[in-house]
Formats: sequence, C-alpha cells, structure tokens
Amino acid sequence: MSRLLSFFWKYNLPRWSILILDLLICAFSLTLSFFLRFDFKNYDAIPEADKLTLPYAYALLLSIRAVSFFFAKIYKGVVRYTSSKDAVRILTVVIAGSVLMYLANIISYFFIWGFYVCSTQVIITDCLITLFIMISSRLAVKAIYFESRNPEKSKINVLIYGAGEGGIITKRTLDRDAAIKYKVVGFVDDDEKKRGRSLEGVFVYPFSEIEKLVRDNEVESVIISIQNLSPAKKNEIADWCLNNNVRLLNVPPATKWINGELSFNQLRGVNIEDLLEREPIKLDNDIINAQLNNKVILITGAAGSIGSELSRQCVKYNPSKIILLDQSESPLHDVELEFGDKFKKEQFEVVIGDVRNIDRMRNVFKTFKPNIVFHAAAYKHVPMMENNPSESILNNILGTKNTADLSVEFGVQKFVFVSTDKAVNPTNVMGASKRIAEIYIQSLGKKSSTKFITTRFGNVLGSNGSVIPRFKKQIEAGGPVTITDPNITRYFMTIPEACQLVLEAGSMGKGGEIFVFDMGKSVKIVDLARKMIKLSGLEEGRDIKIVFTGLRPGEKLYEELLADAENTMPTHHSQILIGKVREYEYAEVSKVIEELIKLFDTQNNTKIVQCMKELVPEFKSNNSVFERLDN
Repeated sequence: MSRLLSFFWKYNLPRWSILILDLLICAFSLTLSFFLRFDFKNYDAIPEADKLTLPYAYALLLSIRAVSFFFAKIYKGVVRYTSSKDAVRILTVVIAGSVLMYLANIISYFFIWGFYVCSTQVIITDCLITLFIMISSRLAVKAIYFESRNPEKSKINVLIYGAGEGGIITKRTLDRDAAIKYKVVGFVDDDEKKRGRSLEGVFVYPFSEIEKLVRDNEVESVIISIQNLSPAKKNEIADWCLNNNVRLLNVPPATKWINGELSFNQLRGVNIEDLLEREPIKLDNDIINAQLNNKVILITGAAGSIGSELSRQCVKYNPSKIILLDQSESPLHDVELEFGDKFKKEQFEVVIGDVRNIDRMRNVFKTFKPNIVFHAAAYKHVPMMENNPSESILNNILGTKNTADLSVEFGVQKFVFVSTDKAVNPTNVMGASKRIAEIYIQSLGKKSSTKFITTRFGNVLGSNGSVIPRFKKQIEAGGPVTITDPNITRYFMTIPEACQLVLEAGSMGKGGEIFVFDMGKSVKIVDLARKMIKLSGLEEGRDIKIVFTGLRPGEKLYEELLADAENTMPTHHSQILIGKVREYEYAEVSKVIEELIKLFDTQNNTKIVQCMKELVPEFKSNNSVFERLDN
C-alpha cells in the first residue's frame, strides 16, 4: 500500500483530469440535489415536467461550472497542497456559478423557453453539496498524503507556547509541511480566557501543567510563538526546558517570514542572547530627533559592533548626512554595502581614516563639518592592551584627543564618547586608557563651547571578540569551553540597547557628564556557558567539557560601573544615571597626556604604565606584570 501511495504521489495528475473530476463532482451534486428535492422517490414517481427540464439543467449548470473553473484556474493547484486560499477560491467560484445559474433560470422562464430549467431549491442544495465535496475531497487527499509521508507513530510530539494567532499559524505550518515529522499535542498559554479551549482540535493548557503534558505525551520540543513575550517569562520557559531536556524553538518575527509565510525551516533554537535580553527601552524620540534631525553626524569606529549599530539607529532620525569613519577596510566595506542596500547614497559617506592621524582627521572635519560626533573608535581587548600599552596610548588616548581637539576647532555642538565599565577603578591598561580619555574630554569641555559627554556601560552581547561568540565557536568545535575563573561575573547588554542609551544620553547631556547605564544583574560566566551548552542540545561533561584557565592579565572577577568615591544622580530615564566623578584641570591633564604620547616613541611599557598610574591613582594592576608598580 505504501509503495502504491508513493507512486501516486510521485506523479501529479494532468490539470485537465482535475477539471474533469471537478465537473463529475458537479454532475453528482446536481443529481443528488434533484433526488433530495423529491425525497428520493422512484424516478417514475417524479413529475414529467421536472424530468424533461433535467437535461437542460445539466447542460446549463455544467457549462457554467466548466467556464468558471477554467477562468478561475482552480484546477491548476496541486491538490495535496490545498491551502485556505484554495478553499476560499473554490467557495467564491462555486457560489458565483450558482448565482449565474439562478439568473439563467429566470431568463429561461421569462425570455427564452417559458419554463424554469431548475428549481431554486435544487440550485441552493447543489451549491452546498458541491462546495462540501470539492473542498472535503481536496482536504482528504491532503490528509492522506501527509499521513502516508509521516505516519502518526513516527511523529515527534511538540507543544506550542502561545495560543494566539502566532500559535495557530505555527500549528498550520507544522501540519502543512510534508517534510515535518512533528505533531502538536497541545497549546500552552497563561491567558485564563484561553485555557480549556480547543483550537483546531488541540486543547489549551496553563504553563503549570507543562510537566504533566511533557511526561504524558513524550513531548520533545516546545515552540515559543509569542513575539512580545517578556524576557522573564522566556527565561522561565527556557530554564524549565533546559532542566528537563526538552528542546526549545522560537518563531521568528513576521517580518522575517519568506514571502509572508512561515515555514518550519525558519523555526530556530533559542539563542543565549534571547535569554539575556531585558525589557525594551522606552526612548524619548522627540529629544533625540531634535538633536539629530538634519545634522551632519560623524561616527568613528563605524565598522565596529557599537559604531555600526549607532550608525543604523542614527539614520532613522533623518540626519543631513552620516560620516562612517574607520581604519579597518574590510568591515567598513561590509557596512557600506549594507547601507547602500537600505539607504540613499546621499544619506551617508564612508571614509577610511585613522583617528591617530591628525592630518587625516582634520581633513575629514574640514570637508564634512560635523555637528555631532560619536567617538566609538578604540582598542578594547584587555589582554591585548596589557601586552601593548603603547598602542593603547596611541589609539585610545591620542585618537580621542585628536578627535576631541578637532571638535573644538571646528565648532562641533556635541561630542559623545563611548567609554566602558573597565574605566572604573581600572585594573588593566585598557581600562586606564579609557579613564584617561574620559578625564581629558571632561577637562577640555570646561574651556570650550563644545559639549563633551561620556557614556559608560559593560559588555555587549555579540560584539566582536566577546565571550558569547567565542563560546559558540568552542561548542561547535566540540569543546572544551574555556573560562578564566569559576567565580567571574559580567554585566551584559544587547548592542541595540547600548546604542539606544548612548543616543538618549547624548541628547540629554548638557556637557561634562559621565552617564552610567543600568546594566541590570551581573551574570556568572560559568552559568552562561552551561546554558549555552544545553541550548546546543549537548550535555556538560559528556559532550562538552568546561575548563578553567585562570584570570588573564589585568582581568577583574567583578566589573564595576562606579568608582568607590563616586555617586550618582538620577535622570528622567530610569536606566541612565549621572556619575559624579573627580574633576581635573585641563592644563594639568594636557601636560601629562603629552608626556604619555611622547613615551610612545620609547616603547618603554614600564614608564608608560607608571605615567598612567600617576594620572589615575585608582589604577591598580591585577594579575599583571605591572603589579610591581603599585608597591
């Protein structure tokens, strides 16, 4: 039987044969309707007048059906893939044909033959029977096809979290796709109004019953169909699934569906980034728009994680032009291609330039005359800078100084500096270099009309070289996953969220502020790694090992957002605070920085770090060769 069905499914029936079968259904429906009118009496007992008009009814109705089916092309679809659109088309054509038959019946009586070809009762009954048989036969073929391809016993049982429109679409997608071996055994939803209801033959259960549902139905996967599910609830579901070895899948946003339709191939596993998300940020778009609209904006480090996302968000506020500047050719080219696909050429300008090169930067300022500067160019990797202090001076300090000085020279309205939590009580060269850059622009702002604003935040999810992409590569390679210390923790924020807060802080800044972002709760890195291993469908110890390698030079166990001697003031935004920090005089700062820059030529790392510690007395090296300088 299975071989016969396989042979049948392998070949599609010719389109003309589908049309003939549909017309045979119509003939059968008319016959059945005719006999129903007379309660299935013996043919001899039917009035002669009705017998005589029956051939006319067949000829007229089948002609109407044939013409309407042909022009509506209902015969062209593959029956086993019948969709709701096909059903609607059949409904429309059949009803329209019956209406035409009724009108033809009237014309026949009054203008042609003087008698009714067919009674109104028969026409209505025929319409209903034709609709039922044509649609149900197609659905039956479809059901048989799916079942033959995926027998019930071979299917994997799944639950869908969310009994709304997204959940129904997800179920229909699983039912439609012949390549899928999944059976929806229930919906899960916390909406009390939906509990106990049946949606397309499947009941809705509360989340509290998920354990029983999984156990009784041998559920292997849970699919989240709700797009606006709160991060807290998503984490609750994920934690339960991971602890019970149940696979968790996500339905992508409707904007990412192919041709407006969801396919199973688009369902993806939940990423760790999804579980670290927080509640969406509410921005004051009016303030941001007033700052950015019709302005020339320069973004340094535009090819980096933060710089590129800042560029994407800035363009939404219709600036006069965005200048995308970076020294890294290939990543900048990628950004240029992306912007070229999305925006008009006159909206942006791509510039290769090094913030350390004062002549090149002066030319950029002279050519484009920016109103607002977002300075995101920096070296950020702690171990790299710990081994190369001179480069941190050249890039993080001199680069910032050059960009800030030119902003003053060319009358830039606002200069927004993207700093880091590692500038707080720095234990490494990178953090100290960013703190010195903060000190410089804050002191410079005291003597200029340009408003200098600093923003501080912790790690961003998915940024280049961050821990999550590294863990993903290690897991894909079969491990081990390497972690420096079992107690190490970090704050995390998504790149879009960080950039949104940068825009908000930059807009509200009056000059001289250091804005500190609420990073939420810190995350234990070992817990992060374990969750990522489980999300990959693997088991720690058996499939993937976790290895502790020891803290890297300059690395902290715990990150801070404010130094011990600092305090904060609230702003109108609950996630943005103003840090109160020690202020420096420009003359003093400028002199030390000039000395630091000159030390670059010596390549004497000890002298460089010693000079940094003199300017930033809270800079205490940790797990570094420079610890001796603190004694």
